[in-house]
Order: sequence, then structure tokens, then C-alpha cells
Amino acid sequence: MLPVPYLDEKLIFPPVDQALENGLLAVGGDLSVERLLLAYKSGIFPWFEEGESILWWSPNPRFILFPDELKVSKSMQQLLHKQAFRVTYNTDFKTVIENCASVKRTGQRGTWITKEMIEAYTKLHEIGYATSVEVWQQDKLVGGFYGVDLHQGVFCGESMFTLVPNASKYAFITFVKNSNYRLIDCQLYTKHLASFGAKLMERADFLTFLDASKNQ
Repeated sequence: MLPVPYLDEKLIFPPVDQALENGLLAVGGDLSVERLLLAYKSGIFPWFEEGESILWWSPNPRFILFPDELKVSKSMQQLLHKQAFRVTYNTDFKTVIENCASVKRTGQRGTWITKEMIEAYTKLHEIGYATSVEVWQQDKLVGGFYGVDLHQGVFCGESMFTLVPNASKYAFITFVKNSNYRLIDCQLYTKHLASFGAKLMERADFLTFLDASKNQ
């Protein structure tokens, strides 16, 4: 048995400072729209694999990107200048998340984007709280990503995919450069996102930012 609280039907989470060292905060509950929105606005997100109970996380430190600190490599600048791809928003959310689910990732037995997760985030999309970004090469979808828009200047990135080189990078850069977000939540460190200028932030500072952004 995990030494963390097990959630029931009540819409409540433990204080995030009770999370384990690896960031695990709680187990169980559901993926209802109400619970997901409460989680993200509290600095918490679900992450689990097929066959596991729902696991809720609030890592410390948090990995974030301030849009005005975005780094773009020379090679990507050239692709942007050439307008190598066409980028759209919320054109095909379901296909984007399904493609993200099909990506094989190093060190994972299977996808964490389960059928249950796809259904939950599709519902968030339908009410305007989940966004997809699509990258097209002519009329073929070749990359993209999706995430949660808290409508308070904060976007929580979830997953991306690419079928041709640089498509997801192109999507991310275009999205960040053309958005009005004050912070992009990348959740956990990856070398890939670090190359764009993402950095670690203490969880307490991240939560302070979230609280302050509610009044923006």
C-alpha cells in the first residue's frame, strides 16, 4: 500500500507539501472535469499507466517556461522563416491526443494516455479548458501537442507527437511565440524542453504564481 492518501468521491486534495519526494501526492478519485480543473489550479496533475490506479502528482521543483525566455535554435528559425509547416489550433483535438497516446517513450511500459484519459481531456476540450495545436504538411497532420488552459495566463502542457522531423518543435515554438500566456507549465524536466529555455522553479513559487494569476 502506498503511503499516500487515497481519494474518495469528495473533491478535495491533500496539501501539496505532503507529496512524497518523487512528487506523488494521492491515489484514486476520478478524472471528472471538476476534479481535473481543481487539480491543475492547485498545481497537481494525473499521471499513471494502463492498469494502475489514478496517481496524482505535484513535483518539487516544477519545470516551467516563461514565454519571453523562449530559446529558438538557428535551424528552427530557418524553418519558421520558410514557413515549413502550417499550424492550427483546436482543429482536431481527438486525433492529436490519440497520436500522443501512440508514441512509444523510452523507459515506459506503455502509454499513460489511456482511453480514460483521452475521454477526460476531450471533455475538457469541449468546455474550452483543453487546447490542441496541429502541424500540417500540405493536408497531412504531421505533429502537434495538447494541454490544459487555465484561463489565467497559464498553460499546462501535456504531451506532443511528431511524424516528421521538427514538426512538434515547430508547433511548440509557434504556439509560445503567438500566445498571451505568462507561464507554460512543463511539469517535469526533459532535456528537450530545457533546450527551449524551460527551467526549474520551486513548487512554492509556482503555487504563488498560480494564486496570483487567478486575479490577473
